[in-house]
Amino acid sequence: MTTTATRGRQSTGIPRWLRRLSGPMLILVAWWAVTATGLVSTDKLPTPGSVFEAGWEFAKSGELFDAIWASFKRVFWGTLYGVTAGVAIAVAAGLTRRGDDFFDPTMQIVKAVPKYALVPLFIIWLGIDEAPKILLIALATATPVYVNTYAAIRSVDQRLVDAARSFGLNATGLVRNVVLPGALPGFFSGLRISMANAWLALIVAEQLNASSGLGKLMNDSRNRFRVDQILFIVVVYAVLGLLTLGFIRLLERRFLQWREGFQGA
Repeated sequence: MTTTATRGRQSTGIPRWLRRLSGPMLILVAWWAVTATGLVSTDKLPTPGSVFEAGWEFAKSGELFDAIWASFKRVFWGTLYGVTAGVAIAVAAGLTRRGDDFFDPTMQIVKAVPKYALVPLFIIWLGIDEAPKILLIALATATPVYVNTYAAIRSVDQRLVDAARSFGLNATGLVRNVVLPGALPGFFSGLRISMANAWLALIVAEQLNASSGLGKLMNDSRNRFRVDQILFIVVVYAVLGLLTLGFIRLLERRFLQWREGFQGA
């Protein structure tokens, strides 16, 4: 019996990974077309070739890789702290009524507060070093993971819980074998949103007098009025976000092998 993905490859003859690149490739072709035909001035929208050349300049000077590494470290630590806190609070709120009464209203308040409006406070409290940047990313990533994980825990079928209890599972076994596995799909949904938020928060965070990172390169390029360099950094952000999404998809395939959901017609 063939899977849906296999049937899709057989019906089109095109590997799925190549089909998934068709959207970005279409954007690239449209970009080249509007600049090559003069519909948009290259002063405002440089050609893909000139943007690639700007990136090559960054790569030859070594600035690009240093900036990516600095930005990656901020995203990594901010996401690690944020996701860990979000999951821990979601588990505490989802598993117990007292935890729900205490944590959920607080997290709803945190969810309602615009994170980027807190930037001036972070600067006053923590200065302009790495701490406010990582804290901003942590806040941006904690909320989606909390909301989705909490909702997933509370959505576990009560009949499964009752069946597990009838087999003699204690509270710890119930949580480990029923509740948390059932909440994994919700966690990964929240993680996807959190990772997207992490890169968005990074752009804002690196405006806080960053001495390194992609944000610094963008600020320097803006000061030089180098639109080609700015566009290249935007492309780098997009590629990093796409790679992050691909990594999460690999994790989902590894930890959600037991789930067979609808994969599309």
